Amino acid sequence: MEIKWTSKALSDLSRLYDFLALVNKQAAAKTVQSLTSSPASLLENPRLGERLEAFDPREVRKILIGQYEMRYEIQNSTIYILRLWHTREDR
Repeated sequence: MEIKWTSKALSDLSRLYDFLALVNKQAAAKTVQSLTSSPASLLENPRLGERLEAFDPREVRKILIGQYEMRYEIQNSTIYILRLWHTREDR
C-alpha cells in the first residue's frame, strides 16, 4: 500500500499551520509534523479508522490524531488522505 495526499488535505495542513503559527511557530510545525507522520500506521492496518457509511459505496474512514480528525479513502492499494481539521472547527 501507499499513501497519497489530496490537494484539499494539503490545503488543510497549510491552513492549520497558518492558524497555529500566529501564536507559536514551533508548535505549528510540530503539529503539522505529527499530522503528516500519523497516517503511516495505516499502511499496516488500513481499516483502522471508523467507516463513514454516508460515503458508501466508497470506503471512506476517519481517524483521530489528538484533537484532529483525518478522513481517508482506500482505493485498491492506495490510501488517499482526503481532509483534516481540528475537532472544534465547525464542520
